[in-house]
Amino acid sequence: MISLKPVSTAIFPIMQSPIPTATSWIRRTWFSLAVFSIFVPTALAEYDIVIYGQSSAGVIAAVQAKKMGKSVILTGPDKQLGGLSSGGLGYTDTGNKAVIGGLARDFYHRIWSHYEKPESWKWQPRSAYGGRGQGTPAVDGKNRTMWIFEPHVAKQVFEAYVREFSIPVDRDQWLDRDKGVEIREGRIVRITMLGGKSYQGKMFIDATYEGDLMAAAKVPFIVGREANAKYEETLNGNQPVRAVSHQFTRPVSAYITPGDPSSGLLPRIEDSGAGTQGEADSRVQAYCFRTCLTKHPENRVPFIKPDGYDASQYELLARYLQAGHNEVFRKFDAIPNAKTDTNNHGAFSSDNIGMNHDYPQASYERRKEIIAEHRLYQQGLYWFLANDPRVPDGIRSEMGRWGLAKDEFTDNGNWPHQLYIRVARRMVSAFVITEGHLMGRIPTPDPVGMGSYNMDSHNVRRYVDKDGNVRNEGDIQVSTPGPYPISYQSMIPPHGAVQNLLVPVCVSSSHIAYGSIRMEPVFMILGQSAATAAAMAIDHATPTSQLPYSELRKALLADGQILE
Repeated sequence: MISLKPVSTAIFPIMQSPIPTATSWIRRTWFSLAVFSIFVPTALAEYDIVIYGQSSAGVIAAVQAKKMGKSVILTGPDKQLGGLSSGGLGYTDTGNKAVIGGLARDFYHRIWSHYEKPESWKWQPRSAYGGRGQGTPAVDGKNRTMWIFEPHVAKQVFEAYVREFSIPVDRDQWLDRDKGVEIREGRIVRITMLGGKSYQGKMFIDATYEGDLMAAAKVPFIVGREANAKYEETLNGNQPVRAVSHQFTRPVSAYITPGDPSSGLLPRIEDSGAGTQGEADSRVQAYCFRTCLTKHPENRVPFIKPDGYDASQYELLARYLQAGHNEVFRKFDAIPNAKTDTNNHGAFSSDNIGMNHDYPQASYERRKEIIAEHRLYQQGLYWFLANDPRVPDGIRSEMGRWGLAKDEFTDNGNWPHQLYIRVARRMVSAFVITEGHLMGRIPTPDPVGMGSYNMDSHNVRRYVDKDGNVRNEGDIQVSTPGPYPISYQSMIPPHGAVQNLLVPVCVSSSHIAYGSIRMEPVFMILGQSAATAAAMAIDHATPTSQLPYSELRKALLADGQILE
């Protein structure tokens, strides 16, 4: 091994030759610089703000950072920008649209502008699209916004943002979750990817659905449901009593041989019993893919029988259909061009209940396995409904008319890139948003945005009731009295944790409160607010926890955010 001393001598070879020739000087200098470059590390590019996660929150945060004159890099594991907003969730969960402002509203304005062009209506005339959103028309001409859209259109809008604002994007970059976060004196200095790339920054934003950067930086977090007693809530924890929606409305035996416990349980049912109402656990609500389907013959790709298909996985659904369930097509929500945003509906649907509980903290390899199993389950579900003779004729023939949209997700077999991660980790900060805040019983300090959707948790598990029939557990759908503020304190780590990180997606919230917060417009709102706070913290040379809220509020309002 060469010591530093000989290397330093080699750097200045001309000092050892009193009268070097021009040729020898060039040769020696070139060699010296080459040797020097081996032992002196190349300086890493430092950004004002490093954003990890290319979700809708991540893209909007990057746009806001550039608007505020900061250098920014958007990096993370995804290849497609926009997360769920470009990944099939085109039937936007808006709640009260009046509280969606700033860049989030600009996104939906850009969607509206796209559909104002006649050439945007390829598979149906605009006059034939009578879509409605969450209780209001999909197209709001008065406010020049549109809330329902095709996946590829959202993708185009996000890609246009990064081009327009010259935002550098590093795709397919996976954080080294074990040793890829360098922390000095309570601040993240650098993050390093598994492939070796590193990013230095003054401020960092974790815009992932999983909270991987937050967790790797040793910020406290929780996975699962708190007990009701923890935050004086009523809708948290285990919910066998309140879970009345998306529930089995007819008795269906849970056993392989109906009525015979000794025959064993059907697939996808836990042998856990109802449990205690309101008790804590580490389970998470079900995930699914929001698929884009169509019946238009020229744009329809028939459902496939996936490799690994096992018809027995759908025996429970077969029995339920034969018992009279007929709401298979209830959530085939219409989006433009004769397509759907297809979501879960009913007791046995696209939600892959109980098969995701280890996802939030799983390794990348294990997560890929879970995602693949979810894809197999849902592709198999569509094949089953369209082909299995146990499915009633009317449902089977109707399902056979549907298929995947040929012009969506063309690089992924017309299947969405993004699994719907409804919840994963949630930060635990000094301030935790709870049911009480959303219901208006407890005041919320320092608002940086607003939410308004109902508290919505999908089912978490299936179990056997006392009569030997199957039941779902976990579904909660309770409206708030109106829009509610979301605190800046819920986006910043607690005292003692890193002080230059903001978390606009995996915010500090209880399970049931997060059931309302977890909507794509809210993530965009919080992404903008996080970037604003990051930029101002740089300008003030202060930790995020010491940023003057009065100045942050003024900046947010000036940029069109709605705080009350």
